[in-house]
Amino acid sequence: MAQNGFLLVLMQPPANIEEEFNAWYDSEHVPERLAVPGVLTAIRFSSISAATPKYLAMYDLESEAVLDSDAYRRVAGDNSSPWTKRVTGKTRVYRSVGSQIYPGNALTFRSARVTLLRFRGLDASASDSMVSTLRSMFEGRASTLQLRVFACQVGGKVDFIGFVASSVPEAVDVDPRLLGGNARALDLLNTYAPL
Repeated sequence: MAQNGFLLVLMQPPANIEEEFNAWYDSEHVPERLAVPGVLTAIRFSSISAATPKYLAMYDLESEAVLDSDAYRRVAGDNSSPWTKRVTGKTRVYRSVGSQIYPGNALTFRSARVTLLRFRGLDASASDSMVSTLRSMFEGRASTLQLRVFACQVGGKVDFIGFVASSVPEAVDVDPRLLGGNARALDLLNTYAPL
């Protein structure tokens, strides 16, 4: 089965441009990205569990190669609009690009809550254990609508991201013992609501 690509962006704009940041994202950035062939979804979220990073944007892609396409390059990087350059130049941004390793081709949809778990700097060999551990932690919950696991290559290592869509708001309690040796790599656990 082919794996979809993804682009996940975490952002923290300064308070004095937050209103402009949201206007830019909704009126320019999301429509611009959705017009690129191969960008399947673009959904934004706001953190309810932590002060930073406050905003999450999730883009499902037909493949990672979409971000190397001429259509994407026409609206990204040096070709970004002046508004994009101004807003992103003032905003702290974490950007992750890779493949959906589980289940492979599911798409983001609006749900009451999304829980995001990020594990940084692991060996690629941790892939199977990350998927099985996250499945055992979340797929048995009555509120879980969907679990996806993403992998992003970073300097010879892999960042794994668990993305859990839930039907109702609920506290997520992660027992580090269930994560085994991967517990040390967990550096982000936030809950987001759709915008």
